[in-house]
Amino acid sequence: MSGMCREVVTLQLGHYSNFVGTHWWNLQDAGLVYDAVEPAGELQSDVMFREGRTLGGHVTYTPRLIAMDLKGSLQTLRKQGSLYDTENENTTFTWKGEIMTHKESPPTKNPFLQDLDNIDTGGSPADPGFTCPPSAVDRCSGSSVAMATVNSSLERIQKSYRLEGSVRVWSDFLRIHLHPRTISVINQYNHDGESERLEAFGQGEALLQGPVLEDLEDRLHFFVEECDYLQGFQVLCDLADGFSGLGSKVTELLQDSYGGRGILTWGVAPVNHPDTSSVLDLYHMLNCALGTLQMANHSSFFCPLTLRGGLGRRPPPPTAFPLLNYDPTLWFHSSSVLALALDCMTVSYRLGQGSSPMWQLSDALTASGRKVVSAYGSVPFPMMHGSCLPEALDAFSDVLPWKPLSACPELGDGRCFGQSVTLKGLEGQSLVSPVLPGVEPPSPLHYERSGEDVLAAYVRSRYPSSPLAVQLLSSPSKLTPPFPQIFSPALGPLGFLQNRSDPADTPPQRVSSLPVLTSLQSGPAVGLQLSELQKACSALDLRRVTPSFLSHGPEFSELTESLEQLRTLALCYRQDRSRSSSDEDDEDD
Repeated sequence: MSGMCREVVTLQLGHYSNFVGTHWWNLQDAGLVYDAVEPAGELQSDVMFREGRTLGGHVTYTPRLIAMDLKGSLQTLRKQGSLYDTENENTTFTWKGEIMTHKESPPTKNPFLQDLDNIDTGGSPADPGFTCPPSAVDRCSGSSVAMATVNSSLERIQKSYRLEGSVRVWSDFLRIHLHPRTISVINQYNHDGESERLEAFGQGEALLQGPVLEDLEDRLHFFVEECDYLQGFQVLCDLADGFSGLGSKVTELLQDSYGGRGILTWGVAPVNHPDTSSVLDLYHMLNCALGTLQMANHSSFFCPLTLRGGLGRRPPPPTAFPLLNYDPTLWFHSSSVLALALDCMTVSYRLGQGSSPMWQLSDALTASGRKVVSAYGSVPFPMMHGSCLPEALDAFSDVLPWKPLSACPELGDGRCFGQSVTLKGLEGQSLVSPVLPGVEPPSPLHYERSGEDVLAAYVRSRYPSSPLAVQLLSSPSKLTPPFPQIFSPALGPLGFLQNRSDPADTPPQRVSSLPVLTSLQSGPAVGLQLSELQKACSALDLRRVTPSFLSHGPEFSELTESLEQLRTLALCYRQDRSRSSSDEDDEDD
């Protein structure tokens, strides 16, 4: 899996970011090709993964990742991972008096993690006597059990895991091994409990100094210095809690230290927060506003990623997808949907052939200072098995096929400053319409002779004057355990719609792969979203309603200045920017 490529370092900042990231890395792991006989896939895995070697000489293949979270957030996961023997086993004592040992019981592992442990030791969930084939061990040595056999074993037994009631933290469904330099625990704040919580933007800003800063710089240097052609950083950051302040400082550090590299930042937010209150709802809205502004300033682009209906205190209902039966209140579910979309939206800089570097994607979407973009997705893309792409898109002649993934509904007027559309997963399906002599095609899409042209023609029919980039990949997102089975019974195993006449009591088929359509846009809708967020925050009397937010920083004058900058950023999305500011104020009123 080696070869020249443009490497990417990923940072995940916050608990929900690690939820999304865990699903995302599980998807990447499921798509890895270990058999030298099989052809290489469309994506170059070396962009995101790194090859290493343990002290025992075993080859490993782990994410090029730094994951930051709070004290108490790991549960059963060791901070150093389990591939490398990094813990000091020296138990020599100099104390000669009586010693009393208190040992805390380890957290209970769910069935999936128990099966992973069994696989790691050479067994199989379905057959305790199963051992890893010698050829697999020779091929990947120590990492063969950790990765190759996970895929082969779990796919072979087709075991279904229902983890909805047992997932407490993101490591409860992590199926890959991590490098010892990956996990960074912030001990100043607790993941659970009523005290020492990272809730405000100012708390996060103040974190990146002293030991936390030194630790992050050390981890960055480790991963960056081994890259030959670093193209940039992929940052996932919790947007609604104190990690938004930390993310603002982290992206500023990346901008200052690695100028010229791409920094694509995704501000993720769950639909709901446990143990929330009216005061914390205000915190969440203010964190979203300040985090959006600051991370956009320090990134190549910034994209909110959430299934919430909005970023305010009382948002509309969560985004619904026709072919998904997910529970938006479960982080395990909502993060899986976002990870599928993110897997599709990031393919342009991960391709093995014809890839576009990060800076090219960001430059196409962020002209004139519009560094906040919005995401939309069709998860899954609804296509009847055996049909063709023009027929599938004809079904959306009146409505768009995608739903908001950034709490930013489209205006529906075809206005857009730039757009990147990606469709992946139509492997085995016809991308063009069969030409039948003497038969009038039902739409102009049926005249196109390539899948890219079909998709581009459809998008241009909805956005006539929008600059457009289109990517079309045949390989789908592979869904291996423990990805939640949240799909409509109308879908077949490959994620396509099927004409089924099964009895009503027939259990639904397990969906093992999925076609996904996404769109990244810069348009007037983003400006309206930013303007609404700025107005809602500016209308608050913070010194009366929630003075505790200001006690952590920023100062009231700094907050007021930031909200004014957010208002200015929103005006960048006005198509007519020649009017005076007083005219714009009148229209806002």
